[in-house]
Amino acid sequence: MAPRRKKVYEGKAKILYEGTEPGTLVQYFKDDATAFNAQKKATIEGKGVLNNRLSEFFMQGLTNIGVPNHFIRRINMREQLIRQVEIVPLEVIVRNFAAGSLSKRLGLEEGAALPRPIVEYSFKNDELGDPMVSEEYIIAFGWASQQDLDDIVSLALRVNDFLSGVFYGAGIKLIDFKIEIGRVWDNDFMRLIVADEISPDSCRLWDVKTGQKLDKDVFRRDLGSLTDAYTEVARRLGLMPANTTSLKPTAIN
Repeated sequence: MAPRRKKVYEGKAKILYEGTEPGTLVQYFKDDATAFNAQKKATIEGKGVLNNRLSEFFMQGLTNIGVPNHFIRRINMREQLIRQVEIVPLEVIVRNFAAGSLSKRLGLEEGAALPRPIVEYSFKNDELGDPMVSEEYIIAFGWASQQDLDDIVSLALRVNDFLSGVFYGAGIKLIDFKIEIGRVWDNDFMRLIVADEISPDSCRLWDVKTGQKLDKDVFRRDLGSLTDAYTEVARRLGLMPANTTSLKPTAIN
């Protein structure tokens, strides 16, 4: 019988366990889906399997182009070994087109192209609903320094360039996405790396030709099967057989 693992943290979509090696964690992807600050909840069979595989694909791609991140390796269908980091208490949002809260705040038509990618921040606090914050707040409250923010923007825009190209090659428009950033120490030197996950849970993805939504908005807005949407993303990226129409976990390499 395998020893019971120590749970370090549980969020809405993932669980973190103590890792098998010093300075590591095991990230487990759940099938839970939440929206509207967890007011809407459901269990979507296979979602965790897909997000584990998709996040591995994107994190490995970032590693290949020199963007540092926490991913070490995938362990099994639902788990991956990651580097333990100190999470900066911010969600870093990159927007290429108007959608969601930006459209509501500024009255912009969803899908309208922005003049340039816009980087925004929200304070990671579920009880407060992850409120938007300015750089002034971030520096004043000590969540990050000005140098940290400069580095975070640089990382976020590099991730945006990479993801935009990968998705566009698969006929998908990257509307916006959010990432989290972690601090790691190499001896006395601190650096910032991409953490958490990159998946359709954290991106808005529209079909380039039809505008069909292939992300968590399918769940938020009751637009159909979330598993089918995520499976379609995985299929287009070459992570599942071309004839796949619904999730078959054994088909994911």
